[in-house]
Order: sequence, then C-alpha cells, then structure tokens
Amino acid sequence: MTLPRTVAEVLSDHVVFEVECIDRMYLNVYVPQLQHAGGLLGYVQRQLGLRIASTAPLARITDRFAAAVHRFAEREQIAWVDFAKGQRKDDVMHEHLAAFQAAGRTEGVLFIGRAQEKTRLFRTEKRRDREGKSYPWIVRTTGVVNHFYVYCVDSEFGPFFLKFCSYFPYNAKLYPLSEPRDVAAVQKAKRPLPRATTLTGMSYSAGHSGCDRSLGATESGHPVPNGSPSFSLLPLVGISHSRPAAFVKPP
Repeated sequence: MTLPRTVAEVLSDHVVFEVECIDRMYLNVYVPQLQHAGGLLGYVQRQLGLRIASTAPLARITDRFAAAVHRFAEREQIAWVDFAKGQRKDDVMHEHLAAFQAAGRTEGVLFIGRAQEKTRLFRTEKRRDREGKSYPWIVRTTGVVNHFYVYCVDSEFGPFFLKFCSYFPYNAKLYPLSEPRDVAAVQKAKRPLPRATTLTGMSYSAGHSGCDRSLGATESGHPVPNGSPSFSLLPLVGISHSRPAAFVKPP
C-alpha cells in the first residue's frame, strides 16, 4: 500500500542545495555622530566654527545640497520626476528602465525623483531659564520634507535606488530592487559554476562556494551593488565639507 506524500516530502528527496534569504532589504546610510542633538551641536560649533546652539546655519547647507542635486541632473541630462501623491514609484522606474535599455545602455542613473515624506529631523526651539531669558535649544522632532530618489541600474546587480533626505545630515537608504535569485543568475552567467543540479532554474556546484560569491557579501545573502561602477555616478555632491573625517572630538 502506497501512502500519499506531500509535495514537500517529494522534493526533500531531490533537493541537494537550498538558499534562504529575505525578499527585500535596505541599507541605512548615515553619519553616526550626527544622529543625536549633542553630535549635531558639536558639528555646528567645531566643524562650522559657530558658537551657537541652533540649526539655522544648516539651512544654507541644505539649500546648497538640493541645488547641487539639481545641477547634477542638468549636467548629466538625467530626467527629473516630481512624484504625485499616490503615484507608484515602481511603475515610473520600469518605464524609465525600459527606455534606458531600449537605447542600448546597461548601467547608469535612470532618473531622479522628488517626493515629500515625513521623517525625523532637528529643529531649534526657544526655552527659558530661571530668570525668564530665552535661549535656543536643538531638539529632535519630525517634519514633512523633500526626499530625492536616485534610481540607477547596474549591469550585474540590476536596478536600485538611493533615497536621500534633503535636510542635513542627508540620511539615506539604499534599496536593491532585484530579486536575489535574479542577481545570482546574472552573476552565474558571467562567472559560470560547475554544473551539478538544477533548482528553480539555477545550477549549483557541489561545493557552493561560487554561489556564495555570486550572492555578494551581505550576511543575509541578499546582494547589493557594493563597489559597483554605478556608485561613481551617484550625486554625492555638495557635502564634502560634511565628511565625518573632519568631524572629530578634541583630545
């Protein structure tokens, strides 16, 4: 008598290698020292040389950064999109990606989008001492500000975008848009592995070390375009004065 078996039981006798990874992930891009009020105050006083406790001087830096992003788009002739409320950003990306690939291009910046979103930021508020005199105080709060979406495509890792907050210190998030298995398939095509068996359309060797290389360096197994030539095209502009190397604590 043959007992019924589930699909999982049948596959368990044939699967020799399995890759587990999360479906999506993003990487935070930020300067740790500038994520709290004390660090921001130290930046204003030591880096900018202003003996005040206020975020007012940062407004000019923020304006210069936004202007530099616009200049980057104009200089490189990159399309600019102001996202409408409720508009699907993925749909816009796929439209630009199709046109980009139809022109025979394999990697570069697809377009830059702008959207207003709520985020955490620093502001200055007035407080009063025991004598009733007012003084400025930097606090962490939330606000709706512009964010820049820089959509790119890499020849090996596929499309991704880097989202910048337009306010200093320009915190960002890097979002890969390709499925891990799709990226691994591209990597495998460029650096073939010894064929042992086929699973969901991909071939792996017995040692699997090649697959590890294909999937990149993240502990989760999700590949990211680390060190990719496309990174040299990103508009990391107008913020050289804000590099963390120049922000150090006095001895």
